[in-house]
Amino acid sequence: MLNVVIDLSHHNATVDFAQIAASGIRAVFHKATQGTGYTDPTYAPRKPLALEAGLLWGAYHFGDGSDAITQATHFLNVVKPGPNDLLVLDIEQNTSGTSMTLAQAEQFVTQLFKATGRWPGVYGGSYLKNLLQGNGSSVLGNCWLWWAEYAAAPKIAPLWPEWTLWQYTDGYSGPTPHTVTGVGNCDRDQFVGDEAALLRLWGASGTVAPVVLGTTV
Repeated sequence: MLNVVIDLSHHNATVDFAQIAASGIRAVFHKATQGTGYTDPTYAPRKPLALEAGLLWGAYHFGDGSDAITQATHFLNVVKPGPNDLLVLDIEQNTSGTSMTLAQAEQFVTQLFKATGRWPGVYGGSYLKNLLQGNGSSVLGNCWLWWAEYAAAPKIAPLWPEWTLWQYTDGYSGPTPHTVTGVGNCDRDQFVGDEAALLRLWGASGTVAPVVLGTTV
C-alpha cells in the first residue's frame, strides 16, 4: 500500500506543490464545488501548479440536499475534467444545511457516468454507512470507495469488498504521519495498491516522476 495521496481545499491556506511532490506525495485531490453554486476559489489556480509539479490531480464535490442533477452539472462545469482528472463525490453530513440522500447520491454519480463514461469515486464514512443501512445493492457499488475513518483499521460499508483510498487522518486525529512538507497538517490517504495500480486508477500514462518506495512523508 502506498501512503502517497493527500486531499486539500481552501482551508489549507499555504500550499507549495513542488515541496509536496519532492516529499513523496504522488496525487492530490482538491475540493472543487459544493451544492449547486459554491466553487472553491483555490481550485482553479492550484490545479496547474500541481500538474506542473508532476502530481496526479483529482477533484471532489461536497454533496448537499439540493437537486442532484444540478449539482453534477455545476461540478462538471467547474472541473471540465480531462482524461486524467479523477472525480469524487463526497457524501457526508452537512453541518451547515441539508445533507445528500442516498437517492440523490445515486443520481449524481449516474449523471457523472453519463457525462464522462467513467464512474467516479465515492468518499464517505459513518454517514455513508448509515445511508446504506439495509440496502444490499446500490448504483454506488459501481464507484470505487474512498473511506474516511481515523482508526488503526477501517471498517467499511458492506457495499464494497475493499477500500481503494483510506483517509486515515485529518492532520490531527488518527494514525501518523499527519503532516506533509509544503502544506503542514492535512488530510492524508493510503492507496490500496502499488504505483502501477495508482496510475491505472487515474488513467495516467506513467509520465509522472517514479515513486521512491519507503520515502518518509
